[in-house]
Amino acid sequence: MHRRTLVGTLAALAAACSFAPAGSAHAAYPDRPITLVVPWGAGGGTDGVARIIGSLLEKDLGQPVNVINRTGGNGVVGHNAISTATPDGYTIGMVTVELVMMHWAGLTQMTYKDFNAIALVNIDPSGITVKADSPYKNLNDLVAAIKAAPAGKMKASGTGQGGIWQLALAGMLKDLKMNPQAVGWVPSNGAAPAMTDLVAGGIDMVPASLPEARALIDAGKARPLAIMAKEPSTLYPKVPTLKSLTGSDWTMGAWRGIATPKGIPAEAQTKLAAAIKKIYDSKEYKDFMAQRGFGLQFADPKGFGDFMAKSDTDMGAIMKTLGLAK
Repeated sequence: MHRRTLVGTLAALAAACSFAPAGSAHAAYPDRPITLVVPWGAGGGTDGVARIIGSLLEKDLGQPVNVINRTGGNGVVGHNAISTATPDGYTIGMVTVELVMMHWAGLTQMTYKDFNAIALVNIDPSGITVKADSPYKNLNDLVAAIKAAPAGKMKASGTGQGGIWQLALAGMLKDLKMNPQAVGWVPSNGAAPAMTDLVAGGIDMVPASLPEARALIDAGKARPLAIMAKEPSTLYPKVPTLKSLTGSDWTMGAWRGIATPKGIPAEAQTKLAAAIKKIYDSKEYKDFMAQRGFGLQFADPKGFGDFMAKSDTDMGAIMKTLGLAK
């Protein structure tokens, strides 16, 4: 009798379990650590922004966020690692402006369309900086000198050939109805060596972000003439915008955002988007960005997707003009 009672009880329990809601055994996202891939090296600006976001994301989602640097191929390796990861919401990445440049350069077939946009979190517009004792007292002086000089005589630097700052300068010249190749480009390993060359008198201008030029500007050895943005820089609010000086609407800068592989679950998409917006609005994030002079700009998933589409079109047009598109 006891045996039959026990068997009956077990059968009843099994039947009850069989009618449990289908999703009751599904753990809410996230239920394990998240990997945040950075396509650039440790210690750089992109790495720093990724790590502050990662630390704040841990607090909000309650799971470890492991930041992994995947470098190589001018950003191709890391971006590819993001786009080809399992689309389960547990691999996310910090995508950068190079994503809308590398396929035009023939480095990869990967484009922004291979990613699921989460949020734009930063833009550092290009500035135009000259040596402190430069004869060009304002941007209009510089533009007039470029027009008067033979093509290629005046020199600029800030990135390698075909990098973001070369495209920013060429786009500005084109928008001002000038020859996009009027200024010769001296390839460099970044804005820092270009700024050193500027101060030494080796080049005439550096079209890089103002945070990158900050050390020598603050030391009184360099002078910013303009910024390619809709609004003045919070770092140097007295530096005029390109439009205020020339009427040109041209804007360009280096940007960073959070993205995932295509096809992540809707729950992960919603939670990640809400968490990144919360981080962007936080005092910790804004203080971190202000200390480094990084520009703040936000866009939600749709806005970021639209932003990347426009950026891709702009980059392609300028790279074709310069003969850099494959």
